[in-house]
Amino acid sequence: MLVSLVPVAQARQDSPRVLRVALVQEIDHLNPFTASFASSTMVGRFSWEFLTLPSAEDATPTGGVAESWEVSEDKLTWTFTIREGMTWSDGEPVTAEDAVFTFDKIMSDPKAAEANGGYVENFVAVSAPDPRTLVIETAEPQASMTALDVPIVPEHVWSRVPDMHDPMADSVEVVGVGSGPFLIAEYRRNEVVRMTANERYWRGAPAYDELRFIKFENADAAVNALRNGEIDFVNRLTRAQFDSLRGEPGVETNQASGRRYRELLMNPGARNAVGDEIGDGHPALRDVRVRRAVAMAVDPRVLVEKVLGGYGELPGGLVPPVYSEFHYEPGEDVRYEFDPGAAEALLDEAGYERGPDGVRAGPDGRPLEFRLTGRASDDYAQRAGDYVVSWLRDVGIAVTKDLVSDNEVDETTSSGHYDLAFSGWGTNPDPDYILSKQTCAALPAASGSSSSNAFFCDEVYDELYYRQAAELSGQQRAELVRRAQARYYERVPSLVLGYDNVLEAYRSDRFTGFVRQPVGEGQIMEQTGYWGFYGAEPVTGAAAGAGSGVSAGVWIVVGAGALVLLVGGGVVLVRRRASVYDRE
Repeated sequence: MLVSLVPVAQARQDSPRVLRVALVQEIDHLNPFTASFASSTMVGRFSWEFLTLPSAEDATPTGGVAESWEVSEDKLTWTFTIREGMTWSDGEPVTAEDAVFTFDKIMSDPKAAEANGGYVENFVAVSAPDPRTLVIETAEPQASMTALDVPIVPEHVWSRVPDMHDPMADSVEVVGVGSGPFLIAEYRRNEVVRMTANERYWRGAPAYDELRFIKFENADAAVNALRNGEIDFVNRLTRAQFDSLRGEPGVETNQASGRRYRELLMNPGARNAVGDEIGDGHPALRDVRVRRAVAMAVDPRVLVEKVLGGYGELPGGLVPPVYSEFHYEPGEDVRYEFDPGAAEALLDEAGYERGPDGVRAGPDGRPLEFRLTGRASDDYAQRAGDYVVSWLRDVGIAVTKDLVSDNEVDETTSSGHYDLAFSGWGTNPDPDYILSKQTCAALPAASGSSSSNAFFCDEVYDELYYRQAAELSGQQRAELVRRAQARYYERVPSLVLGYDNVLEAYRSDRFTGFVRQPVGEGQIMEQTGYWGFYGAEPVTGAAAGAGSGVSAGVWIVVGAGALVLLVGGGVVLVRRRASVYDRE
């Protein structure tokens, strides 16, 4: 019998397998040196490999660009061995010089340090004795050296970029050359980012052909699209949405502890790196007594139970309970309990008396009237905002909701033009990154360039932060991490409101094999690696998803991933057929 064999690449081109994922957050940049939105950094994790990355099994370090590493006896010099035979998508070899270029750029160019500058503040020198050896010398021992969440970029491409704020840095000609499983092939801001499979990826080619992130204005529309088969995956579901999808034919749900915290920012008097005031925050919030009063007037328990529908955990420090070793849980003697009476007493003590209209005013006559900024696309901001407005009104503070676009929230908060604001961050398994964002060093060189929007600068906190950063003993470091969070909690430049459970759903009649982090019980989409979608594979017999039926006007991210199976606690690369880690 005569059998005609169709090449795999041609078969994929004719009938591509497409995993379509809903996205309700905007992308700010694809340039990995400046990207800060969770959606943007997620694309970066898919596009450029890190030296090391958190494993799928338990988030402990595993190899990426580096296949092995060691630290000197004095703990000041780290030597990484670059993976043998690894190449960029254009065929050029990945070398230690690429890593040197990446880190030197962050160390020498403030614009290139916007997203990841905190990782290199302690670096003294970075060198490449040979193409496969990277040496990083530090001023003090640095505990986060195997958790550098920095995409390594190709020097032969990025050395042509004249300015990290130049549009060229977001162009396909630059961002399109990668070492990760997915390659950016097309980018139209707020419209389209298209990625294609990287056949040169060292772990192997994908089990399916395209991964599309489809922009929706709100989660309700995304859920309807999942039901209608227009998309295959949706996350950040509300309680009602998640519950409504349970038992839906062809749909599987996933609930897990999350790595994100929600917070209420309270502008403590925004300043830049040299101490000059910036922004237009209400001066009353510079008084820690006012900030504590706000904290005691807000009831996180109601927000978790009513807004999150019980799918969340009550707040403590900046590190969520999923990373239990570093999580800070305030004691009963210091916890901000919901106590309007105590809040009013603090406001009285601070000199803010109620006026005839019930709104308090200071000795200068300026009323306590705050703006509450949040993302219009965020269901949480819409619903929690109503509670916050009501609670603060009860203690004599007038609040006006100002819900705007994602980018407007970013611009407003990073420049200090806010009073109160809903925000949130995704934390990594290593706490150094999230803690570094609260140091004096994170203050902006100029208005709008800050990587932290809390504008916290405190000598006691800084001393604890730098001690934990240099402590390589796990137990002693964990204690310092908790003490740093306790200091932040005491000074309350922001109030952590809770930790969302991850609520996700996908079309199990089309795709299977999604890898969770940690394996078996964790989340799929917004991991600190790329395992979730990288491990997915099409269900046998499911129709190809090229025709999604999604209407025009959405913007789409397209990519492809590879199949990884986890066997006996290890990662095993499986070749299919012939070819084979924020801000809210």
